[in-house]
Order: sequence, then structure tokens, then C-alpha cells
Amino acid sequence: MASILVVDDELGIRALLCEILTDEGHTVELAENAGQARAFRERARPDLVLLDIWMPDVDGITLLKEWGASAMLTMPVIMMSGHGTIDTAVEATRNGAVAFLEKPITLQKLLSAVAQGLARPVPRLAPIPAAAINGSDVQAAADVVSATAAPVAMVIGPQPEQTFDLNRPLREARDVFEKSYFEFHLAQESGSMTRVAEKTGLERTHLYRKLKQLGVDLSRSKRGAL
Repeated sequence: MASILVVDDELGIRALLCEILTDEGHTVELAENAGQARAFRERARPDLVLLDIWMPDVDGITLLKEWGASAMLTMPVIMMSGHGTIDTAVEATRNGAVAFLEKPITLQKLLSAVAQGLARPVPRLAPIPAAAINGSDVQAAADVVSATAAPVAMVIGPQPEQTFDLNRPLREARDVFEKSYFEFHLAQESGSMTRVAEKTGLERTHLYRKLKQLGVDLSRSKRGAL
């Protein structure tokens, strides 16, 4: 499988992405800031990078520009942000990103973006029309993102609001997240295990075991489906 570098200043997000990607068979390297990411890139070339935009030392887009300017942007980069906008997505794509994901990132969209990123070459940087750069025409900006790096995995818009306590053991925090994740999709699909399995990319048997392990109330989901 692939070598993937995850760059994010939040410990919980790094740990969760690492576990998910490792379970998929990938080799995962972690960096909590731009300095660590630079050091790793100087030693090796990952097959793909998941790069957070907002970090305390140097932001992700600045690091992306540095890699591009120094001819080190030789791998697909997927940008991540909890405050994504069309302008941010355009800037990231303009500077070489192949996808843009807004947090919270669902398991399905993460794996889909990673698979697409690994399957495609690093895009050539294309000039961006002034209207798109200035943000005066949102539709033009969206068209630019589509044209320069389609299909861009943008997840911009309403997301389910969840609050997770990260001051707890990793396994407990992960279980709370996964339980909330599956309860959300069960509610969205009216308790249909078949549709939830399709959306989450899990086999029905694996999904059922996972839900039981997490203590998800399946009877309530079934009642909601009636």
C-alpha cells in the first residue's frame, strides 16, 4: 500500500487518521507542525500527504507553497481544515493540492479522497482568474477548483455538530467518535444496515459487530425505520 504523511497539530486527529489509514494497510508517518513535516520530506518522499491548513507555527498553505517553490511537491497533497471556504479551496488547489476536506471528515470521504489522490498524478499549477482570486465571484471560484484539480474532494457546507472531549484516553475518545459517527449515519438512512454499510464502506457483518461493540442501540434505529 502507500506511505502517507499526516500533518496536523491536534493529537486526537493525528491518532485517529493514523489508525484508520493503518487499518487500510497504509504506512503512516505523523507530524504535528510544519517543521516536522519539512524534516520528513527532506528525508523521504511520501506517496501522499494529508495537510492541515491552520497550524500554530506555519500554516499548511504556506508549507504547500514552499514545497512547490523548491520542487519538492512531487506527491499528491490533500488539505484539511475546520474552517473551509471556497476561497481557501481555490488557493489550496492553485498551489498544487489535489483535494480539500473540511473537518469533521467522515470515514467514507477520507478514504475516497485518499484513493483518488493516490490514483492520480500531481496536477500542474494553473493560472487562476482574478475574479476567483479576489473572491468576487464564488461561482467562478468553484469552476476554477473543478477545472484545475477535478474531481476535488471538497466537503464544504453544513456538518453534524459534535463535541468530543479529547482529555480522555485515546481508545475512549475514539469509541465516542465512532459511536456518534455510526448513529449519525443510521439516523440518515432510517436504520437501514445495507445503506449504512454502503456509505461507510464496511461489510454488513463487520458493521453489525462494530455497532454491537460500540453499544449502539440498534432496536431504536429499527423502530425509526418502521
